Amino acid sequence: MKPAADTARDGRTDQVLGAARAVRADLTALEARRFEIAAQWAELHPGEEVDQSVPWEERELEIAGEGAPTVAEFCIAELAATLGMSTDAGRNLVGDAVETQHRLPRLWARVMALEVPVWRARRVAQLTASLSVEAAAYVDRHLAAVIDKCSYAQIERTVEAARTSFDPEAELARTVEDHLEVRITHAKPALGETPGTACVDAILTTADALDLETAVADIAHRLLASHPDASLDTRRALALGILARGEHPGGSSREVVIYTHHRPAEGPGIIGVDNTRAWVTLDQLSEWCTTAGTKVTIKPVLDLADELFTDHYEPTPAQHEQAILTHPTCVFPACSRPSRGCDLDHIIPWPLGPTATWNLAPLCRFHHRLKTTGGWTYQRQSPTSFEWTSPHHRTYLVTSSRHIH
Repeated sequence: MKPAADTARDGRTDQVLGAARAVRADLTALEARRFEIAAQWAELHPGEEVDQSVPWEERELEIAGEGAPTVAEFCIAELAATLGMSTDAGRNLVGDAVETQHRLPRLWARVMALEVPVWRARRVAQLTASLSVEAAAYVDRHLAAVIDKCSYAQIERTVEAARTSFDPEAELARTVEDHLEVRITHAKPALGETPGTACVDAILTTADALDLETAVADIAHRLLASHPDASLDTRRALALGILARGEHPGGSSREVVIYTHHRPAEGPGIIGVDNTRAWVTLDQLSEWCTTAGTKVTIKPVLDLADELFTDHYEPTPAQHEQAILTHPTCVFPACSRPSRGCDLDHIIPWPLGPTATWNLAPLCRFHHRLKTTGGWTYQRQSPTSFEWTSPHHRTYLVTSSRHIH
C-alpha cells in the first residue's frame, strides 16, 4: 500500500496535469476564435482592385493569394492595436486568415472545429499564398486531412509538388534573383553574444560569390603583413569591412557613422550604439575611431528636456535628433520601426501646430499616412506617452515602455 504522502502527491499531479490539459484546450479555442475574428474583420472592410499609384490615401491591400478578396489597407491597424500587436503582425494574421478561409476551405473547417491548431494552418497559408487557385486547392485536398501528422518538410514538399504541377510557367519564371538575400544581425550581448559584432548571412549568384571570394582572399593575403598573428578567418572578416568601405590596399579615407550615447547608469565604460540598439565597451568604440584614416565627427550633446522651436515647417537637425533620442521607435501602438528611419510628424498639423519639440513625434511612413488620411489622431500625454484615437473612437495609450493600454 502506498504511503499517504505518495498518494496525495499522485492526486496533486493528476490535478495539475488536468489543469494543463484544460488550459491547452482553452488556448486552442481562443487562437481559433482570434483567427476567425481576423477573417471577419477582413469581410467588414472589403477592398477592390489594387491601385499602387495612390501616394498617401488608403490603398486596397492584396493580403492573400490569387482569387482571395482584398481588404482596405488602413483597417488592419485598428484590429492589430486592439489585439495588442504591431500593424505588421496584424497584417500577417489577417492575410493568413483570409488565405485559409478562401483558398484552403478544408483546412479552415478543421481549424474552426478545433482539430488543427492555428499555427499549423498559418504555416501552410504562408506557403500557398504565392500559388494559383488550382495549386492551392491541391494542397488543401492533400494536406487538410493529415496536417496534424505532417512535418514542415512534408508541407513544403506538397506545396512544391502543387507548384510544379499547376504553375509550371510560374515555376520557370522564378529567377535566381527571387532567392537572393543578405541578412545582417547585430549581436545581442544580453544573450551572451560578443558586443560590437554582427552576423552577415547572404545568398548570392554563383558569379558574384566567386568574385567576392577572390576579392576577400586577395585582401586577406595582403593583410598578413600588417596582421601576422591574425588567423585566416579574422583576416577574411577584416577584408569584408575593407570592401564595404570601398577601400583598396593602397588606402583611402574611412567614414563610419555611429550614433553613440554614454549612459553611466548602465555601467562604467559602457556605450550605447543607437544604430544597432546594442552596447559596446569604451575600448571598442575607441578602436573604431582611431583606425587609420577614419573620419570622426563629434556632435554636441542634446538636452532632451529642452523645448526647441523654429518658425519653419521643416524641423531643424537638432529637433530631429532630439525626437529620435526621446523616442527610439515610431510612436504608433506596438510599432517597433526605428525612429531614425521615420518621418517627423507634426502632431497638430502645420501651420496650426508649430514646429516645436512638444508637437513633433516620429512616425514610420505607413502610420504617418494612417494619421494624415486614415482618420487616426493622437495627443501627447507626457514627453514619452501618447493617446491615439481610432476612426471608431477607441483610444490606445502608448507609454514609454511601448505597451498599449
